Amino acid sequence: MSKTVVIIGAGIIGVSTALWLQRDGVKVIVIDRDEPGEGTSFGNGGVLASCSIVPVTVPGLMLKAPKMLFSRNQPLFLKWGYLPRLAPWLIKYLGHANAKDVRRIATALNGVVGDSLADHQALAAGTRAEKWLVPSDYLFVYDDRKHYEGDAFGWSVRRDNGFVWDELEGAEFREYDPTFARDLGFAARLADHGRVTDPGQYVKDLAAETEAGGGRVMRAEVSDIIRENGAVTGVRAGGETIACDAAVIATGVWSGPLCAKLGLKVPLESERGYHMEFWEPSGMPKSPVMVASGKFVITPMEGRLRAAGIVEFGGLDAERSQAPLDLLKRNVQAALPGLTWKETTEWMGHRPAPSDSIPVIGEIPGARGVYTGFGHHHVGLTGGPKTGRLLAQMIAGRQPNIDLTPYSPARFAG
Repeated sequence: MSKTVVIIGAGIIGVSTALWLQRDGVKVIVIDRDEPGEGTSFGNGGVLASCSIVPVTVPGLMLKAPKMLFSRNQPLFLKWGYLPRLAPWLIKYLGHANAKDVRRIATALNGVVGDSLADHQALAAGTRAEKWLVPSDYLFVYDDRKHYEGDAFGWSVRRDNGFVWDELEGAEFREYDPTFARDLGFAARLADHGRVTDPGQYVKDLAAETEAGGGRVMRAEVSDIIRENGAVTGVRAGGETIACDAAVIATGVWSGPLCAKLGLKVPLESERGYHMEFWEPSGMPKSPVMVASGKFVITPMEGRLRAAGIVEFGGLDAERSQAPLDLLKRNVQAALPGLTWKETTEWMGHRPAPSDSIPVIGEIPGARGVYTGFGHHHVGLTGGPKTGRLLAQMIAGRQPNIDLTPYSPARFAG
């Protein structure tokens, strides 16, 4: 008799897990309080950013962060009234702002995101979602070589993890892509990356594929996970109890309360992210680009250009702020002078940020059959398919080909 697995969360990680489980012959039920592909799976930068393994907590952050908070032109914002609630998490988070921890975190992230394009292609092959995947370069654009060399530590971490890139300078960069401002004179170009031209629709199409394969996708609020003798037996959602042999918690930043009911207290915060879309733009960059000075991404998408980035701490309940959106718009206009467009749309969402910057993937100690798949900070879309595959392998009792210890929920148990 085949297993039944309930997956809580219909973002990229939840639907990836569901599809890989289905391919193992497992019956899947995906539950989310929203439609599939909403939230961060909708609003991300759309880049399959394999090289984005360097966490925010680089050496020197402690000195830079206070200055950034008081500048309207820096991509870090804080709702000051939230600081007392943020402080315990923030202290843990900043404790990792050293070279040794950065290298450890980067190695762990590389295990989940390092082959993102291939992982997405394997997941979406032959499905209606495949058309949204576009292989591409990924560029980090700097003012000049000196500006690039200021990021030498981060690039050394990427090199140590096997990434290679070439350097485009001056006329060579302008020949590659003439759309950027002339004062952006240097780019590091990484091949074998990719972009998703409509992230929300991509995840919706993957969820539809799950349903077409016999899975159930239901909209409900999950209130509890039922256990008997330490093992999961069901999930309570929308007033009914759904029997299952295993359950996966993949609800991003909202995963904390469900985990806490099972004795797992993950130090998890919302890293509030913003995007702005420019519809029917007069021009498109050739490839997705990270503009280093503003730490934001510009991605060509279906019918529009999306600019995404910004870190704001303010919790789950506060209204979105206007200042981050204004900064994004100023930054795009500076990077792409002469750009015109028909209209803009704006979004704010919640990236799930564990205090150690490493996703939480694995079985919860003391809750047999309950697995986690969340906490990917800025790389949830990038790492979704690999995370789903790892979870499917664990649930099937197969040994994945990477060391799962760094991701284990056990690090937060006790």
